[in-house]
Amino acid sequence: MTPLNLSKKIIILGPAHPLRGGIAIYNERLARQFQSEGHDVTIYSFSLQYPDFLFPGTTQYSSEPAPADLNIKTVINSINPFNWITVGNEIKNLKADLVVVRYWLPLMGPALGTILRRIKSNKHSKIICIADNVIPHEKRIGDHAFTNYFIKPVDAFITMSEKVLTDLRSFTQTKPAQLEPHPLYDVFGEAVSKAEARKHLNINQNDFIFLFFGFIRKYKGLDLLLEAIAKLRNAQLQTTNYKLLIAGEFYEDRKLYDELIEQLGIKDDLILKTEFIADSEVKYYLCAADAVVQPYKNATQSGVTPLAYHFEVPMIVTNVGGLPAFVPHGKVGLICEPTVDSIAAAMQEYMQTGSAQFLPHLREEKKKYGWDKMTSAILKLSELV
Repeated sequence: MTPLNLSKKIIILGPAHPLRGGIAIYNERLARQFQSEGHDVTIYSFSLQYPDFLFPGTTQYSSEPAPADLNIKTVINSINPFNWITVGNEIKNLKADLVVVRYWLPLMGPALGTILRRIKSNKHSKIICIADNVIPHEKRIGDHAFTNYFIKPVDAFITMSEKVLTDLRSFTQTKPAQLEPHPLYDVFGEAVSKAEARKHLNINQNDFIFLFFGFIRKYKGLDLLLEAIAKLRNAQLQTTNYKLLIAGEFYEDRKLYDELIEQLGIKDDLILKTEFIADSEVKYYLCAADAVVQPYKNATQSGVTPLAYHFEVPMIVTNVGGLPAFVPHGKVGLICEPTVDSIAAAMQEYMQTGSAQFLPHLREEKKKYGWDKMTSAILKLSELV
């Protein structure tokens, strides 16, 4: 057994620059934390993550410069079995002490499962999976078989919500697994003032701003939120003018949302920034908001929650999946049901109370979510297997 404080050779398997998105950002931040603790870290990322016809957004690639402080190898082709064996053999021969692999979609099960089997044949590397999802939000034929194939060579698991841990147990009862919350997304710079953020985005300084942030997908409930906005309008509230700022790229047909907005007559209540938000712009959206709203219909965990914690923006979240566990009701924000009436009532309550009562609790609660806690959990788990 290797003492935890000795330097280890660590490989992270999963997306990284030039790929964009929350998982890539997470992997890079995790690598930096391991490096700061004295470990030798390499990220093995994808040369082809999704074929273009399977990718719902405009581009898979970041416009940000490559990180100079990280060793990233873009070599995994998710649809080429010969590549899986080649990459697996390369990593096997490196004899890393620890391989940390991300699992978020069954489509990746065959590629990652094959690579891990090759690595495991070196009889040295410990394999720890950080599972974002085990059962996906949008189910497809083959999901169960692909996930089963992926799970077999993994030694132990970290999940970031109770829901994923429960889902995992439907696949394996015996392998070690533990819950460790999603750390703060602290890679987007320091907060700026609300006035500066709104000036940058050309948003009225006096409006009350609700923020919906992130990729727009059906399970995230933007349709419920739009109907809740219409309900607030119909209530003719005697309060500060409010707007819903929608910041994120459509990962499905936007026509349904455009039609709903037109039907509800709420266009003037919305600020639409429906394109991919570059990393350098993220802080402005969060800092411009009075509250972040996550009206999800189902969820495991959300990367938006640690983002809101970092920029100290209270949240309104629905009572689904792992969301409520990380947003104590009445302290860090408000929890409501995934219905139009409940979301609208929570938004109205929040406007009446304001953010002042939430901020002290939020600042205290965010201390729980440091990256050192995640690396410590991974290293300790690796010593048990």
